[in-house]
Amino acid sequence: MTDSIRYCLALDLKDEAELIKEYIEYHRPENAWPQITQNMRELGILDMEIYHLGSRLFMIMETKADFDPNQPPITEAGRQKSAEWEALMWKYQQPLKWAKEGEKWVAMDKIYDLKQALT
Repeated sequence: MTDSIRYCLALDLKDEAELIKEYIEYHRPENAWPQITQNMRELGILDMEIYHLGSRLFMIMETKADFDPNQPPITEAGRQKSAEWEALMWKYQQPLKWAKEGEKWVAMDKIYDLKQALT
């Protein structure tokens, strides 16, 4: 049984250099919002990395096996800060053309795994 799950997700930023620069600044470790980081830990996110190329973002997220991506933050303060963060991030983000209505990050399909190819 697996004790963690890996999610690989994609999202696009608005293709405007100044907005992309601002978005990256918000994601520097020294600019991380403590309540957002706390929310992620409380909900079962063990690790998260976001990569950037042009206007495309790619996120790798490791979570506890029982992680529910639809579960809201646990505390009222956490929910309020999360709503504030999400509203701010929409200034920079735009949905992929494959996204469902209201969906931001879209799960990517794994098409290759070196470990499986070697067996």
